Amino acid sequence: MFIANKWQVLKRAWSIRWILLAGLLSGLEVFLPLIDGYFEIPRGLFAAFSGGATCAAFISRILVQKGMIDADQQDHADEAR
Repeated sequence: MFIANKWQVLKRAWSIRWILLAGLLSGLEVFLPLIDGYFEIPRGLFAAFSGGATCAAFISRILVQKGMIDADQQDHADEAR
């Protein structure tokens, strides 16, 4: 079941932003062999950053985010009307 304010969550949640960054970094790690020899990028660098972004997404998912609380209160106020 979806939450009522899913679009506000998608726009404001830091966990979503971190997950998108982790996906981008994972994609870059796959792309690295194609540019081998053009740039000196250590193997596993993007994978390590992706892991860090995933950890940040986990932490931001369990932390209270001010913008999310405001949106949640607005939804409850709209439902009360």
